[in-house]
Amino acid sequence: MSLTLYNTLTRRKEVFEPLKPERVRLYVCGPTVYDRAHIGNGRAIIVFDVLYRLLRDVYGREHVCYVRNITDIEDKINAAARKNNEPIAALTARTTKAFHEDMAALGALPPDIEPRATEYIPQMIAMIERLIAGGHAYVAEGHVLFSVTSDPDYGQLSRRSRDDMIAGARVEVAPYKRDPADFVLWKPSDADTPGWDSPWGRGRPGWHIECSAMSETHLGETFDIHGGGLDLVFPHHENEIAQSTCAHDGLPFVRYWMHNGMLTDAGAKMSKSLGNICTVRELLDEAPGEAIRLALLTAHYRDPLDWTSERLRQARQTLDRFYRALTLPRDAVFERFGEADAALRPVRDALEDDLNTPLALTHLHELAGAINRTSSDAERSALQRALEAGGQLMGLLGQPPLDWLQGSAKADAERIEQRIAARTAARRQRRFGEADRIRAELAAEGILLEDQPDGTTTWWRKD
Repeated sequence: MSLTLYNTLTRRKEVFEPLKPERVRLYVCGPTVYDRAHIGNGRAIIVFDVLYRLLRDVYGREHVCYVRNITDIEDKINAAARKNNEPIAALTARTTKAFHEDMAALGALPPDIEPRATEYIPQMIAMIERLIAGGHAYVAEGHVLFSVTSDPDYGQLSRRSRDDMIAGARVEVAPYKRDPADFVLWKPSDADTPGWDSPWGRGRPGWHIECSAMSETHLGETFDIHGGGLDLVFPHHENEIAQSTCAHDGLPFVRYWMHNGMLTDAGAKMSKSLGNICTVRELLDEAPGEAIRLALLTAHYRDPLDWTSERLRQARQTLDRFYRALTLPRDAVFERFGEADAALRPVRDALEDDLNTPLALTHLHELAGAINRTSSDAERSALQRALEAGGQLMGLLGQPPLDWLQGSAKADAERIEQRIAARTAARRQRRFGEADRIRAELAAEGILLEDQPDGTTTWWRKD
């Protein structure tokens, strides 16, 4: 099966054909580092992490270049630094470190390149100069603005009417604008705001020009895939297209645009104003990162996802089931005649069909069920190999099964093992009442036992 992806630009699924299979290029909008990442931010990172893993699987790890930026200059950052009474550099360093820690806890691979906006100011200035020279931008009262009427294709991504675009962009009403829809490429900075010298005076870049300059630097004028949340389609990605195509004499900017759906809370939009946003860090205090990741993958990436405690609870139960299937006895020769590859194929097909992770998870459940039913060691081992490989394509099932199953109780493993040994001895001596008592005591602590056919016992903690 060929890899197909839904292209927001064309509004249909298309077979993915990279410009250069030996260098598949992916750019994803990264965080604006002024606060902890919330679970909505986490969804975007996880969705495109799955895409990154799949591209590496299809084309080879060395043939995929994934760029995800850090926005470390933006008015929200300036406001947060003033509110916290801390230097901007200290704020962005702290929140960037926290972002990396939180995403690593969710099992996200780091990108190949992670440019920071403040390191690319010369490239932004150079792009703005090209836009001015081409008649696509103009200088007004220390600002440089993009002239949307200079781009006849403006609006092709979002397909909004002109009135909707003006309203959706929440553009500043300013007398120096030639058109209300024009957006800022460069703006002046006062003495208390970060700024850089430029041909238009001391100032700082607009948000949109940052990604255009950074993607051009690392991926070229035209590249394969650009991703981000659905909320970025307009104005951010629309403005990126305008800037980049006009700066490059009309060359296409991105061939495939991908956007993940938004998170809701009990059906309501998540927003800071409603106070219903939870950070990744808060969730990590409640559940393992792998469970959070799986919960984020239970809905198709383009659909809304309603975040609930029940969804997270079910994700933990699913991982318990998968990992328990991986603890069953394995044969040393586990992949004879390609059984594992054949068993993995439905999982791979689901992911190659526009990242259909809910269907892929259904196939993982089928594999776990087949593992539990089979009496053949060789077949079980092939199925276990397929379950592991399928999970790892989605960033799951990468730890030793007992590490997951035993969880926090692993620190108390020696005492638990001693109690299990005492129970085993009692059973051998036919003191079944004592054996049942020990089992009940462990169960009261949340420790569940599973007796294997050979008489050994696997244990795990039920959280």
